[in-house]
Amino acid sequence: MKAPVALIAEDEPLLALNLQQELAKAWPELAIGATVADGASAAQQALALRPDVCFLDIRMPGLSGLEAAQTMAEDWPADVPFPLLVFVTAYDQYAVQAFEAQAVDYLVKPLETNRLTACVRRLRKRLADRAPQAALQESVDQLRALLATSPGATAAIERTRAPRLEVIQASVGNTVHMVPIDDVLYFEAADKYVRVVTAEREHLIRIPLRELVPQLDAQQFWQVHRGLVVRARAIAAAQRDDSGKVFLTLRGRPERLTASRLYAHLFKGM
Repeated sequence: MKAPVALIAEDEPLLALNLQQELAKAWPELAIGATVADGASAAQQALALRPDVCFLDIRMPGLSGLEAAQTMAEDWPADVPFPLLVFVTAYDQYAVQAFEAQAVDYLVKPLETNRLTACVRRLRKRLADRAPQAALQESVDQLRALLATSPGATAAIERTRAPRLEVIQASVGNTVHMVPIDDVLYFEAADKYVRVVTAEREHLIRIPLRELVPQLDAQQFWQVHRGLVVRARAIAAAQRDDSGKVFLTLRGRPERLTASRLYAHLFKGM
């Protein structure tokens, strides 16, 4: 039987080494496929390595552990078993309560031997019992709930506080184009920019999508992917494929947009 493989994502080298050493004692046959120090690298390495288990620190540079897991779930091949996720956090009452509510494995820093041993025991049992597609769907459901409830993980709470945008100011050279928010069909992350697409043209603005989203009306603009927010009224049809992704057709536009598994629940017949 193939030895299980793990990925460790931890930005503090001593803590990463400590976790690796403790895992070697508690789970000798577990191979550490990679150790990374930031969320983007965690998602990238996981998609390339396809480990059986991922230990993800909640607070890392760039993407958080939850955001890294979201990236993995959105891009994961449907025919490959999704890794079991273990989140590692300095003690945070709200995070721990959220993990427990969703039956997600977690470890609290500093690591406790008994807690790690119990976690390993559960992981080994779940690896022996899991079905590939069920594991992916279970993780998607858990992540959706965590992203909706964990403080700082999404813009859900901030949406109720931030002032609503009425106009997008998009600069090109010495000219600033004033784009009414009512004209925008969708926003799409593009490297360090966000594409602002209207029926007539598109603009680039230099603001992270995560900072823009809290200023949008959640009833009008739906986040359908970590890098895509679409005006609900602009969506003409949604078609789901066998992998769980949803492809959106817009009114009066030729392109098809992709909604990830995490947001597929938004598109259900009445």
